[in-house]
Amino acid sequence: MVKLYAGLSGSGKTKEMVRKLNEAVEHESGSVVCIERGNKLRYDVNYKVRLIEYQAYELDGAVALKAFISGLHAGNFDITHIFLKSIHHLIGTDDPMEMARFCDWCRRFGEMNAVSFTMTASVDPATAPEELKQYM
Repeated sequence: MVKLYAGLSGSGKTKEMVRKLNEAVEHESGSVVCIERGNKLRYDVNYKVRLIEYQAYELDGAVALKAFISGLHAGNFDITHIFLKSIHHLIGTDDPMEMARFCDWCRRFGEMNAVSFTMTASVDPATAPEELKQYM
């Protein structure tokens, strides 16, 4: 499953994601991971969430993020849910079609490995392409 919270800046995406993160860590039996750029969520999420500050690894682009996620899973098969804050920053583009391709990869990866993905993106839902809307 891939769930994308999309909206313009200030629309409440992060607040909703924090709520979902804290719910997931309380109700899921596996590990919950959150990948973000920066440390903005540090004090808002349950201490059981594995927070990863993406910039510390000096990775760039969607290919690097896919490899990073794959490596995380290879090292911990107990991961049941991965949260990604601001995918447009993590993959290095605000192109909605690139975001849709990344969401497609997450869907396929999740189906093969029993991992759910929840993410946010600063995209106007009214103008997003159908390929991206299917995840909203």
